[in-house]
Amino acid sequence: MLSFGIVDDDAVSRRMLQKIIEKGGLGEVVGTAGSGSEGEKVLLETTPDVVVIDLLMPDQDGIETIIRLKEQGYQGKYVMISQIENKEMIGKAYQAGVEFYIQKPINKIEVEAVLSKVNEQWNISRSLREIKESLTKLSLLHTGPENIRKKRSVREIMQPILMDMGIVGDTGSRDLMDIMEHLTRHHKAEGIPPLKELYETVSRCHKMKEADVEKEGKAVEQRIRRTVMAALAHIASIGLTDYSNPKFEHYAPLYFEFQDVRMKMKEIDENSKPEKGKVNIKKFLQVLYLEVTDKMRSEYSG
Repeated sequence: MLSFGIVDDDAVSRRMLQKIIEKGGLGEVVGTAGSGSEGEKVLLETTPDVVVIDLLMPDQDGIETIIRLKEQGYQGKYVMISQIENKEMIGKAYQAGVEFYIQKPINKIEVEAVLSKVNEQWNISRSLREIKESLTKLSLLHTGPENIRKKRSVREIMQPILMDMGIVGDTGSRDLMDIMEHLTRHHKAEGIPPLKELYETVSRCHKMKEADVEKEGKAVEQRIRRTVMAALAHIASIGLTDYSNPKFEHYAPLYFEFQDVRMKMKEIDENSKPEKGKVNIKKFLQVLYLEVTDKMRSEYSG
């Protein structure tokens, strides 16, 4: 059963959400807070799986609270609730790491539908982890000592690459891994298929109903865009500190457009308000695919 945290300055909303979650059998509420700063403390203490958080709060808004929590290593899923319909604000919430958005006033049916989807995704992820762990143990049992050193999987090859770019824990990184696994198994050409096709392929990997594939494909696109933007910001910040840093020299020109890197470095250096995210996703995926397949070939030929 999932554990939930609720952060909302409206006590009535907190009670309603807790009732919907617990009476509907969606999970257990392990912590509630009436402000962003209080929520930050409560969530770090209780570490729920999912946080339902209000966008607008007087002391510290939901976006700022999420950013602060992620900086401190908290890795739960976020569901934003708000009366705001401003697309720019909602976009910022998604960039901060929000995966779902619920419109106020609170509607029981909508809350149950969204949180059921969160629950479903969590269960699928957990099942896949358990299957992978079981297969790993079985593999080790049937492997002789002389063969214990195995070829790395696509995910193991990608791990240090994602770590170098500062996105190893991002939600979109899981989508990137799914895409690379699909491409290395089923795609033989040097180029990659259209992005929409890749996003919908990942959606089907999540065992989505065909009617929901297009919608989930758009969610995959948003998550990947946020993650690639985070990678750009990370690499740009390395370049600002040390232009000759090996990570900057390798990733900046390979994975990103020169002007995008320069613009992000200028933005960080001047501490200016971030512009609307612009990054070449196709180039990023193409280079990642080539780098992963190159490392696979070198390992299998070694």
